[in-house]
Amino acid sequence: MIQDDHTPLWGGRFEKAPAAALQEFGASLPVDKRLWAQDIAGSKAHARMLAAQGILSQEDAELIVAGLDAIGEQIAAGDFDFDIVDEDIHMSIERALTERIGDAGRRLHTGRSRNDQVATDARLYCKQQASALAGQLLKARETLILVAQAHRDVILPGYTHMQKAQPVLFSHHLLAYSWMLARDFKRMIAARDAADASPLGAAALAGTSYPLNRQQTAAELGFSAVIPNSLDAVSDRDFMLDLVYACSTAMIHLSRLSEELILWSTEEFGFITLDDTYATGSSIMPQKKNPDFAELVRGKTGRVVGDLVGLLTVLKGLPLAYNKDLQEDKEGTFDAIDTLSASLAAVTGMLATLRVNADVMLEAAQGGFMAATDLADFLVGTGMPFREAHEVVGRIVLHAEKKQCTLQQISMAELREFSAAFDESVSEVIDIAAVVSRRTTEGGTSPSSVEIQIAQARKQLEDDQRSL
Repeated sequence: MIQDDHTPLWGGRFEKAPAAALQEFGASLPVDKRLWAQDIAGSKAHARMLAAQGILSQEDAELIVAGLDAIGEQIAAGDFDFDIVDEDIHMSIERALTERIGDAGRRLHTGRSRNDQVATDARLYCKQQASALAGQLLKARETLILVAQAHRDVILPGYTHMQKAQPVLFSHHLLAYSWMLARDFKRMIAARDAADASPLGAAALAGTSYPLNRQQTAAELGFSAVIPNSLDAVSDRDFMLDLVYACSTAMIHLSRLSEELILWSTEEFGFITLDDTYATGSSIMPQKKNPDFAELVRGKTGRVVGDLVGLLTVLKGLPLAYNKDLQEDKEGTFDAIDTLSASLAAVTGMLATLRVNADVMLEAAQGGFMAATDLADFLVGTGMPFREAHEVVGRIVLHAEKKQCTLQQISMAELREFSAAFDESVSEVIDIAAVVSRRTTEGGTSPSSVEIQIAQARKQLEDDQRSL
């Protein structure tokens, strides 16, 4: 079959082209065209290696590299015509190259398959995107630390089961999220490193009879090693799983933080006020200020988790080596990358611009009987077993609930009705600021402990910034 503008580049074996509807169904070009820069880089490295090995003439290699550079400029300028008949970005660029430079373009694919080509493109892209996301995670962590430093002495209620539990420093609360994102950074770097091996030269699945130099192309493309098994090289997508998993976990952390921002910004809580640039209004209710962007981060988390499940499902039953199912590896991966990137930008901006309502937080910390544990500890200090002290304080809390008062509002006479061990010093014990200050264990919420944590978080951030 003679090739024309509408004949697939693999069409020699076939008397008929795929049906038009199936061409669209089978094409990955609408998704994988974002890999154009990686595809061009891989093709240039392959052409130079072929020339160095005497497989391709130096003249042809130079024509190919110049032609690919010109195509890259055309795509970057938005002047490139992507045709669905080309199926994918690899064929699209190869067709354009052949039209531009003739037979030299047809020689580029010597010793190479789309199988190792797409794996190379995907690994290059995932490496680059993992590094970019790691950088965004660093910025979000830095913002959390800065906000914690700026409000280091603000007290707010800490919750378990969404019930008031014990008072903590607002800075302590934010630092918990900074450590979550620090772990996300490590996962992102691990995903980047997992992609850092070259499949180029594995060809379709078995290698090739041409004397390729895989080390040369790996070095030019910035890979630290080559994948030692050609079957594994073309079929492995573990690096994508690692990246999408890292994105999923980071999104879950951002979703948890967004949930708190949403709650804290309600009239019922009033702990924070979101900046107008990170909120929206209502089309019918003029008074509304909605935390839409935090809600979107929370909602989009499900998409990214779905991307992970989708990729796992694609891979779970595939025999070696390449199967067309692997075309479905990119859309979810790209979506996870894009969604996390946008979510990090949104959350970082919300944190950097929010107003902290310290007086409202402190007032809320006065309620909920959050000094109850300290009241029990006071009794333990007089020699009472903890379980007995727990029961005594439980009765005091019940008494306060019935009176509709706080622990601090119960008189000394009333306290002594529950235990003769109480004396005047108990008033200091149940002071909310004192309750916070006594949590001096490593990692605790006292001001002195939080100062240490801020220093630790700052040092880890600086170490990670240098490592990136």
